[in-house]
Amino acid sequence: MIFLREVALRRGARLLFAHASVTFFRGQKVGVTGANGVGKSSLFALLAGELHPDSGQLELQPGIVIARLLQELPPSRCPAIEFVLDGDAELRSLQTGIAQAEASGDGLRLAELHEGLAKIGGYAARARAAQLMHGLGFREHDLARPVDDFSGGWRVRLNLARALMCRSDLLLLDEPTNHLDLDAIVWLESWLRSFPGTLLLISHDRDFLDATVRSICHIEDGALRLYEGNYSAFERQRAERLAGRRAAYDKQQREIARTRAFIERFRAKATKARQAQSRLKALARLDRIAPAHVDAPFEFSFRAAPAQPDPAIVIDAATVGYGGEPVLREVDFALRAGARIGLLGRNGAGKSTLVKLLAAELVPLKGARVEGKGVAIGYFAQHQLDQLRPDESALAHLMRADPAAREQELRDFLGGFDFRADMALTPVGRFSGGEKSRLALALIAWRRPNVLLLDEPTNHLDLEMRYALLRALQEFAGAMVLVSHDRHLLRAACDELYLVADGTVREFPGDVDDYAQQLQSVPEQPAGVGHVTPGRRERRREEAWVRERRSARRRPLQERIRTLEEQMVRLAADKARLEKRLATPDLYGEACKEELKQCLLQQARVSRQLQEVEEHWLELNLQLESVQ
Repeated sequence: MIFLREVALRRGARLLFAHASVTFFRGQKVGVTGANGVGKSSLFALLAGELHPDSGQLELQPGIVIARLLQELPPSRCPAIEFVLDGDAELRSLQTGIAQAEASGDGLRLAELHEGLAKIGGYAARARAAQLMHGLGFREHDLARPVDDFSGGWRVRLNLARALMCRSDLLLLDEPTNHLDLDAIVWLESWLRSFPGTLLLISHDRDFLDATVRSICHIEDGALRLYEGNYSAFERQRAERLAGRRAAYDKQQREIARTRAFIERFRAKATKARQAQSRLKALARLDRIAPAHVDAPFEFSFRAAPAQPDPAIVIDAATVGYGGEPVLREVDFALRAGARIGLLGRNGAGKSTLVKLLAAELVPLKGARVEGKGVAIGYFAQHQLDQLRPDESALAHLMRADPAAREQELRDFLGGFDFRADMALTPVGRFSGGEKSRLALALIAWRRPNVLLLDEPTNHLDLEMRYALLRALQEFAGAMVLVSHDRHLLRAACDELYLVADGTVREFPGDVDDYAQQLQSVPEQPAGVGHVTPGRRERRREEAWVRERRSARRRPLQERIRTLEEQMVRLAADKARLEKRLATPDLYGEACKEELKQCLLQQARVSRQLQEVEEHWLELNLQLESVQ
């Protein structure tokens, strides 16, 4: 269907591809990956006919219909649903022809056009457009609103709905999940899986790629290489290829050891069965992911912070909102030292409002916000990118944040965010959205926070930078609250989840995957639709009876769980003692041969016992959760 043979492509003086050869077949779903600036968007422009190869051949099947997600939306006062319907060019052509035939009284032509309209499902087109818009988060009253009334993020959604409306043979989607919440992402995954045409998808969301594509086209070193399988399969294949290079192999082993050390630290801190189980799986998966990122240009950490009070921030019966109008009511929330909390909820439910309250950017309308002594907050939000000074460089921003620091030390730190050499001196006004996000994170990391409040930090970040951010967050010792539509980041960085919905904030008992499944299985209730309930007295009696039954079933489980937790603490201490002894050089002398043998045997026995206790602990916690 699409053939690239020995294609070379330049943008200005820069050579993006040289001798690129790849074939995309009808119905194939392909993720296009690679570092920022390697030419992913230029490949899309080439396929769409906006660019032409400098050499080589590009062949597309004649008559192919191409739909492409555009990032910019021209000013328009037309209703949103009409803008979406414009995505189906054949539909609009037939509708125009019908109007002309009716005006001219050409009955034969009119019949032919109506037949054509029926053939393409044109009579149901408006319902299809409304369904697309609803899936992307638009409400009923939004359909008739003028396009110009929508903000930037919602305009991107309109462009996406318009691209999906086109009955295309080839669909080109460049970062479609930007500005989408998790609800819309889950819906879009389902839609793309059923899309019958060829899909080429650029995304920095690994879970989204895993759910939607079956091949990866990776752009690297001026070449296009096609891998079979989803993104996780690509990482494994690329890791195996990199392992063939000795220098890369040594770094891989360090990365694997680093990941395993983090998994061992986490085991002793696991507190919730469902989330703990999900987290352990995610961390074990990182063991396999690490080698595929050994050549990433990003490597940084949050600098060691001062001691953190416990609790760090307490929200007490707070009502918060804007202009006197509440968004969240009676919020009780305590951010404890070392907590790692992810926030779930629909766009507009109040996640960002809660983060602003924690960051003291909003004052409670009622109730109180109490901050512990010595709290140092690192707050990331998209609007902060606009506060960067466009005429100053990344180095100048960091020097202004810490005038006493040595320039070389600041340059070395910026290098971990890939601001190297002249890039560190380039005015920020020339930066892309991803580069500005990296600089904002660098400024936060340098200031030694002991509390991180991160509101969609991965927007505009590529997969390599997201991986580096995840590693930095795993090593961060302070408290953290994270809002993100990146499920992999939430799964691997957070220990607790809270749901922001219906003006409240409450703990979510499951994991990220449970939430995604809940979004798919529970249809949204129209406003004003309630449920028939029994009388208040009968309902209270039934609830009391249920509580008694649950309590009776919970108590023995809780006792056994406490016993296992005590065993886990003892076994972890024994394991740490043995590992400390095994790390001493004198143990490997001839005189200590017997002691070494006993230490190794004890280490194996304790590790086995710890694993068995952990598995039993997880099993009992799952039973406890099912009771609750």
